[in-house]
Amino acid sequence: MRTLLCGGTVVSLDPAVGDFPCGDVLIEDGRIAAVGAALDVDAEVVDVKGKIVLPGFVDTHRHTWQTAFRGIGADWTFAEYRAAMHGKLRPHYQPEDVYLGNLLGRLEALDSGVTTMLDWFHCSDRPENADAAIDALDEAPGRSIFCYCAMEPEDVTRIRKRLPGDEMAFGLRGPILTTMDTTVADVALARELGLRVSVHVHGEVCDSIPEMHERNLLDDRTTIVHGNGLTDEQLAILADTGCSVTISPDVEVKMGFGWPETGRLLAAGIRPSLSIDDCPSAGGDMFSAMRTAFATQRGLDGGLVARDLLEFATVEGARACGRADRTGSISVGKDADLILLDAEDLSVFPVSDPVSTVVTSGHPGLVDSVYVGGRAVKRDGKLLGVDLPRLRDRLLESRDRIAAAAGMAAR
Repeated sequence: MRTLLCGGTVVSLDPAVGDFPCGDVLIEDGRIAAVGAALDVDAEVVDVKGKIVLPGFVDTHRHTWQTAFRGIGADWTFAEYRAAMHGKLRPHYQPEDVYLGNLLGRLEALDSGVTTMLDWFHCSDRPENADAAIDALDEAPGRSIFCYCAMEPEDVTRIRKRLPGDEMAFGLRGPILTTMDTTVADVALARELGLRVSVHVHGEVCDSIPEMHERNLLDDRTTIVHGNGLTDEQLAILADTGCSVTISPDVEVKMGFGWPETGRLLAAGIRPSLSIDDCPSAGGDMFSAMRTAFATQRGLDGGLVARDLLEFATVEGARACGRADRTGSISVGKDADLILLDAEDLSVFPVSDPVSTVVTSGHPGLVDSVYVGGRAVKRDGKLLGVDLPRLRDRLLESRDRIAAAAGMAAR
């Protein structure tokens, strides 16, 4: 099976490939077989003139189970978020609620061009919730990584048998939610099972970084989530040990974490990835994340350029997930995980600089088509093979039931 995406504006994000104002991408057996101008090959031709061709976005940290309560936390501080989402709402989640939140949330991400997403799952009050979350991710046609923050570590071993490849990661409870000794045990289990780890670190918790380093808990399999408040010395530790850092700019700014540490990370030699975090408090698309991170850092020191942000949302996301050799750029041999943006939409037309346009003016409405492994899962602005009306009804029922049980107004 060979497909030629023909005549689009190709932004490869691979320096060895470059960009093409009018270029072609050849897909063969789910992978990128060639990139160039006016490729002369025998293949099914898809005319993508008037489209910007990009690698799919990679979201490195999203609490997808919370989708049913989109927008409810726009005014919340972090403390209010924890009290409401985890203290009041989460205890009432049943496996069906988790399934619906994860499924609709993953479809939303896919619809806006997120082809790879790490689902940071901590609605783990019961093991059945984890299974329901995975069932939903499996049903959505994107690439998903289940990052399991389990209340009972032994359940991580059970889930690992279900997810034996790189579609699983370990969400550490500590040092925010547990002791350092427990964190040591969790990292040991993660390494025994061959799992990458992701851990929330911001504010006072940053002071745990030196001890985590001393106890050999940090390496290139570790992703730090947020990192607001890291000192120069702590940043140097992360850089020296090869840790990646994911920033969630909208949540960090609105919830009072502080300014995203984008510029200080770059100064320390760490190129961050981007993530949404939670949809009760922020929009679920990477365009918004790129724009917020870009605007805030430009306001602080002017040190970023637009291409940096697009790399954070693609190349660096793939690296943080351990998939740099598989996705994140339009490179020969990588998976054909691609998105096509409508360059003739009036919100962006005329496109004089495709990278700057995507970063400063992009939005989910531009996403015309999405390919995962060379297969179209969205075309002409519509997700394929999904009964959205029925799923919407079920999610509303789930939201209203949970809200009533928690004594909260859902709308």
